[in-house]
Amino acid sequence: MKDFDQLLDKYARLLIEKGVNVEDGDNLMVYIETQNAPLGRLLAKHAYANGARRVYFTWRDDYIERLEYDHMSTEDLAHVEDYEKARQEDLIKNKKMSRLSVVSGDPDLLNGISNEKIDTVQSARSKALKVVRQATMNDDVKWTVAAAADYGWAKHVFPDLADDKQAAVDALWDQIFKTCRVYDDDPVASWNKHRDTLESKADYMNNKQFAKLHYTAPGTDLTIGLPEGHIWVSAESFNPEGRPFIANMPTEEIFTAPDSRVIEGHVTSTKPLAYAGSTIENIRVSFADGQITDISADKNDQIIKDLVANNDGATSLGEVALVPHSSPISQSNLIFFNTLFDENASNHLAIGAAYPTTLKGGNKLSEEELKARGLNRSDVHEDFMVGSGEMDIDGITADGETFPIFRNGEWAF
Repeated sequence: MKDFDQLLDKYARLLIEKGVNVEDGDNLMVYIETQNAPLGRLLAKHAYANGARRVYFTWRDDYIERLEYDHMSTEDLAHVEDYEKARQEDLIKNKKMSRLSVVSGDPDLLNGISNEKIDTVQSARSKALKVVRQATMNDDVKWTVAAAADYGWAKHVFPDLADDKQAAVDALWDQIFKTCRVYDDDPVASWNKHRDTLESKADYMNNKQFAKLHYTAPGTDLTIGLPEGHIWVSAESFNPEGRPFIANMPTEEIFTAPDSRVIEGHVTSTKPLAYAGSTIENIRVSFADGQITDISADKNDQIIKDLVANNDGATSLGEVALVPHSSPISQSNLIFFNTLFDENASNHLAIGAAYPTTLKGGNKLSEEELKARGLNRSDVHEDFMVGSGEMDIDGITADGETFPIFRNGEWAF
């Protein structure tokens, strides 16, 4: 790829300055794959240039992770050492701590591993690091999720290039740079403009305070209640000190929490879900009284069933997100097999926990108080994509008045 080193440096700077917004005295924790060490070094360089006190790294490696699943017992693999929990919890308590997760890797890494082993390990790790997850979902720290290309991922997105590793990786980097506006002369200015556009949509929805949303599309007829005092969140979030950050780069969504007690009907997914090292396709979910009454899939059916059955709070929804079908990621006509990208190509829902920040004063409420207001609580949060160019969504007010929100997959206001 022409000028790759300069583009990668520009991308790293964007993630540090606009994404996680590292400022003087901040500590930064970076989660990244070993094969993306060049990006990791650039992230550290720009973080220190922005005044970071210290940059910590947690490294992950596809090859080693697969070896662990192949050779370690389920009990040993599911065990999180006390020192690891203590380190993560100690760092997260530091109000000057920020988190940057750089996702990549083969979405089918764990093909052939038993569903029971995958589910046991995923559930145990999620519970063990609950403090970190809750602090992140509560915006107690600044946090950003971004992506980096590698061949294990690229070969799925560009199967026609699978025999040419460099071409496949370059093609994926090209999409990452495009969707994150790295090619623009001033990416920060472009992100500010994009933020303002999304905020205008969130403002409309917040002013309306709809009581329910009604989704219709092929395979979908779903009504979702919204809690009183809900907040539609767009690209930019704020930590308790009021310091801004962008949680997802790229992002094309506005989102809020559903009332987990008021969900009725059925919905069908429109894109594959990459979860726990496997790809789940054509998910179908039925709801009654806010609870999942049936869930199935055409591929890796048992994995999605186990997710719902074996995790507290995974029988309801924690997020409702709106994304127009004309979003740049959708218009690429690519399936990324990565939730960060695929969720920003499509309206989506999330099984599991709601973000407390999607309710007025929610980040100051206890778990029980959040439940009483209708926000789902869980140790998991897994998005699945349901939008298409055939989806209509109506907003329904408390007195029954109906307003068009989406028509044929696009904003209707």
